[in-house]
Amino acid sequence: MQVMKWSIIALAVAAGTSQMAVASQQSESTGFVEGSSLNVLNRNLYFYRDFRNDPTLDDDPQEWGHGIITTFESGFTQGMVGVGVDAIGLLGIKLDSGRGRAGTGLFPTGSDGRSQDDYSEFGAAVKLRVSNTVLKFGDQFTALPVFATDDSRLLPEVAEGFLLTSNEIAGLELNAGHFTAINAMDQTFHDSLGLKKADLVGGTYTFSDALSSSLYYSSVEDNFRKYYGNINYSMPLSDAQALAFDFNIYDTKSKGSEDSGEVDNIAWSLSAAYSIDAHTFTVVHQRVTGDGDYAYGVDGGGTVFLGNSVQRSDFNAEGEKSWQARYDLDMASFGVPGLSFMARYVRGTDANVATTNNGKEWERDIEARYVVQSGAAKDLSFRLRQATYRSSDGVYYGSPSIDEVRVIVSYPLSIL
Repeated sequence: MQVMKWSIIALAVAAGTSQMAVASQQSESTGFVEGSSLNVLNRNLYFYRDFRNDPTLDDDPQEWGHGIITTFESGFTQGMVGVGVDAIGLLGIKLDSGRGRAGTGLFPTGSDGRSQDDYSEFGAAVKLRVSNTVLKFGDQFTALPVFATDDSRLLPEVAEGFLLTSNEIAGLELNAGHFTAINAMDQTFHDSLGLKKADLVGGTYTFSDALSSSLYYSSVEDNFRKYYGNINYSMPLSDAQALAFDFNIYDTKSKGSEDSGEVDNIAWSLSAAYSIDAHTFTVVHQRVTGDGDYAYGVDGGGTVFLGNSVQRSDFNAEGEKSWQARYDLDMASFGVPGLSFMARYVRGTDANVATTNNGKEWERDIEARYVVQSGAAKDLSFRLRQATYRSSDGVYYGSPSIDEVRVIVSYPLSIL
C-alpha cells in the first residue's frame, strides 16, 4: 500500500509540472500592514450531557460559557522573501457551572472539582514566504488529516511548531511539518496533550473540479506512525442533481514506548451522497481491521478524517464495522436562506472491547442551524445539536447511555 500511495503522488506531481502556478503570491504582496487582517469570533456555548442514571457516574455535566477567539494575520513584506507575523488570542469565560456539573471539556477543572471562572492563552508565529511557499513557525491551528487541532468546544486546540505549505504547481498543495506541543481545548499550560514530537509530510492534488486525492505520512514519537489516503469524486447528474463519493483510509502502527497503546490496524470509510435540489442523502460504511482501536488525540483531537466520526462516537474500536444514513435539508430552496437541518443514524457492530468481542453501539444526531444573511448581524449563527447514544457493551466513553445537547451561538467580526 505504501508503494501505491507514493506512486499516486508521484503521478500527481508529474501531471502538475506542466501547469505551473500562473503568478507568484509574493510578487503581488501589498506589504506587512496593508495585507493585514484582524478577526474576532465570539462563541457562546451551552453543553449538557445526561448519562441516563448510570450508577457508575454520579453527576451529569452541564455548563455554559463564552469564548473569544481573536486571530491577527499580517501581510508579507515586499521583496523576494516576505516576512510576516500571525497572532492568536483566546479567552474563555464561565457563565454557569458548579460542583458536580463540571467535566464538559469547556473549562479547566481545579482540584476541588469546580471549573475555573475564566482562562486565556496567547500565541504568535513568524512566517516567511517565497513565491507561493510559506514557512510558518510558532503557535497555529492546523487542519491536516494526520495533524488536526480540535475546535469542538469553547476554544480550539493550539499547536506549536513548523509548517511548510507550498502551492507552486497549479492544483497541488504540499505540506511538511514538525510539531512539539499541542495545548488542549480546556487547558492553557504548555503541551497539555503530552506530545513529544510529530513529523508529517504529504499533499493534495486536484485533478479537476470533480476529482481530488490526498496522501500523507506522519510519525509521532513514542506513539505511532500513520499513512493516510483520500479520494474525493463528484459527479453532476443535472443542474439540480449530483453524486459525490469520499474515501478515507488510515494505516496506523505503534512505535517506541507505545504511549497510545499497541496498535497495528487499518481504518477506512467510504461515503456516497446524492443531492437533489434542497435534499442530500448520504450513506457511509466504515471498518477497522487489525489490532487496537484507531489511535489519535496526541496528534490533535481532530485527526480522525473518517466518515463515521460523529458528535459522540467515532465508531473506531478494534474490528468494528459501522453504517451511517444521513439526511440534509437546505431551506434556501423554500425561501429561507441560511436555515438548514441535518439528521443521521450510525450503527456499529463487532467491536472488540474489554467486555466483549461483539460490541454494538448506535448514535442518532439531529441538528438545526441558521445563519443571518444580511444586515448588521450578518453571519451571526445559531446552532442546536442533539445526540442520543446507546451501547449495551460500553463501547464508547465508558457509559452505555448518553443524551447530549449543545447550543452554539457564533458571531464573527472582521475588524481589519
